[in-house]
Amino acid sequence: MATEVVKHAALFKLLEIGELKMKNRVVLAPLTRARSKNRVPNSANLEYYQQRAGAGLLISEATTVSEEANGFKSTPGIYTEEQVEGWKKVTEAVHNKESLIICQLWHLGRAAHSSFLEGKQIVSASDVPIPGQTHAVDGSKVDFETPRPLSIEEIEATIESYGKAAANAKKAGFDGVEIHSANGYLIDQFLQTCSNKRTDKYGGDMEARFTFLQQVVERVLQEFPASRVGVRLSPNGAFNGMGAEDNNELFKFVATKLDSYNLAFLHVMDGLGFGYHEKSPVVELSDIRPLFKGSIIGNCGYTAETAVERIEAGHADAIAFGRPYLANPDLAERFANGWPLAEMAPMDTWYSGQNDDNPGEGYSDWPNYS
Repeated sequence: MATEVVKHAALFKLLEIGELKMKNRVVLAPLTRARSKNRVPNSANLEYYQQRAGAGLLISEATTVSEEANGFKSTPGIYTEEQVEGWKKVTEAVHNKESLIICQLWHLGRAAHSSFLEGKQIVSASDVPIPGQTHAVDGSKVDFETPRPLSIEEIEATIESYGKAAANAKKAGFDGVEIHSANGYLIDQFLQTCSNKRTDKYGGDMEARFTFLQQVVERVLQEFPASRVGVRLSPNGAFNGMGAEDNNELFKFVATKLDSYNLAFLHVMDGLGFGYHEKSPVVELSDIRPLFKGSIIGNCGYTAETAVERIEAGHADAIAFGRPYLANPDLAERFANGWPLAEMAPMDTWYSGQNDDNPGEGYSDWPNYS
């Protein structure tokens, strides 16, 4: 791979994250691309991940844990046998390229819309809507709806759905799972005070607001060993109406609590390219490092050069790249060889294809460097 490895050598050192033995420290970030018609992985998905298997670790796009967790067009799930069979083909293709792939477990919570749920009211920690608009199932722009708070019984059922999804991920051949606790989706909605106004055991102080994530982690650990499980956090992000005055303190607390489980990694969106809420001081990777003894993956807005800086400074063990991977399926190889990157993929190709009958368009049809 490497004719000019020296320039970005830190990215191409071997790394063990728990049981995961990575061939390099480049990670494919989870990217919602909306190319799984009927929520089942297909041949375009297989090709997309196989093309990007130059990375040492691939994190799947956000993958819903149940029918109730949905809320975005054409995203895949991991709760039916058909979905498991579709993912099996993807994981086999990645393994044939001598890389690793883990499944990101997802529930949208209040970021969903009832039109994706047969008219059922969306759910969250509390009845606090996201400001602004989203898309309905027909593609139209609509206001975010007001969610209803999950009952204790529903919370328990949701935790179980994460466990069953993890079991299905193992059946599908994934090397592990990442629990999506970031970007204003359901678990993040329980963590942050801007969206959690509960007065029961799941709301109030930081310990109580951590309870839902804690119980999800404990249930997932019944299916995978801790050495194959990670958690994603976004302490600085404003996406989906997030951000609170105590986030700096909160996410340090969360990192400390998660450390006791000996998880493989924390995937921290420390960069501000996804929007910064400006309600509390930025949480840096250097703030998390002393609190968590597992591996740390940084994410959001990194270049090869800034990734090397973070790794060499000891603040991160690996770096996840998202948008650069859209039009550069061979991103790791380009970094290793010092080859130029392709221009950023047009935004109208990011989240959905223009043609449902050709899901690979603008998705798996980007060429390698030549």
